[in-house]
Amino acid sequence: MQEEHITDKIKKSYQYDVIFGTHTLHKFPKDLYKVMIEKKKISDVIDIDGEIIEGLPIKRADNIRASVTIMNGCNNFCSYCIVPYVRGRERSRNPKDILEEVRSLAKQGYKEITLLGQNVNSYMVVEREKAQRDGIELEYDIDTFAKLLREVNKIEGIQKIRFVSPHPKDFTDDVIEAIADCEKVSKLIHLPLQSGSTKVLKVMNRKYSKEQYLSLVDKMKEKIPNVKFSTDIIVGFPGETEEDFEDTLDVVKKVNFEQIFMFIYSRRKGTPADEMDNQIPEEIKHKRFDRLKKLYEDGIQQNNQKYVGTVQEILVEGYSKNNEEMLTGRTDSNKVVIFAGDKEQIGEILSVKIISEHMWYLKGEIIA
Repeated sequence: MQEEHITDKIKKSYQYDVIFGTHTLHKFPKDLYKVMIEKKKISDVIDIDGEIIEGLPIKRADNIRASVTIMNGCNNFCSYCIVPYVRGRERSRNPKDILEEVRSLAKQGYKEITLLGQNVNSYMVVEREKAQRDGIELEYDIDTFAKLLREVNKIEGIQKIRFVSPHPKDFTDDVIEAIADCEKVSKLIHLPLQSGSTKVLKVMNRKYSKEQYLSLVDKMKEKIPNVKFSTDIIVGFPGETEEDFEDTLDVVKKVNFEQIFMFIYSRRKGTPADEMDNQIPEEIKHKRFDRLKKLYEDGIQQNNQKYVGTVQEILVEGYSKNNEEMLTGRTDSNKVVIFAGDKEQIGEILSVKIISEHMWYLKGEIIA
């Protein structure tokens, strides 16, 4: 709703009482009251101050895993992305509020936490820069993402910590060291690539090259034992040539990603990429997407085979969606595992031996 043309369309096409956006969710009760009392239509979409409001109720999907937002907004302005325009600039939550939320979740029995941000590596960067500019000291010691990771790692009851999404250009050594040192932090790193072509990355405004991305991967492999990677890739970005696409395939082969989230580029009104003249025909986009998909799927079985015979620590999430007689959970690398077990084991962390692989999941048996 922060996109002006969407708000205008709603006003022209539908009857409405209140139009509100993510920035003004906290104002909804007050706006609704005004509508009921004053009988006025209200459009309350943008919060100019961009203040982070604490204490809003959150509906969570389950009682085992929870996501915790650590920052809002984005300063990167990738040319295909609408986020900076509709969610505003980066604002980090007070670390005290984050840690209190995680401790509360731990007391409620949650075992796995995912820290969320459009660019988690930038946590507290804006706040540090403002403090330096104004000549004041920050009121808290946790002023980097690495420090936040280490503090969350200390919280009793939390067994697994994940985070999304980091930006390759901001992946500092202190974060790599924190991942290596913190036993609860997952060793699966989601590292968005978007394209393997340095030329395309520049047009995307990603601020790193193919070579820099691969160098970062090599550094992590050297410093983080058993590290694995997942990624995002956009196929058919404006101006992408066959050579550019081959660069993407080359990175996929070299990194050997555990998971790839693949997207065919689609135009988004309000972004620079939407205004580019050299849009790729849909037929070419789909053919390239199919080639990337095949390359990825050809490697899945080979990757899965490495798990067979190993023992994995699995947080039991519940019953399998496809087989109600089997329990399910995930490896540290986010591989789905199904195995026989009892209802009482849901929410526990169990040692599970992997006995077979089945493309999109692994099958295991609990070790007594």
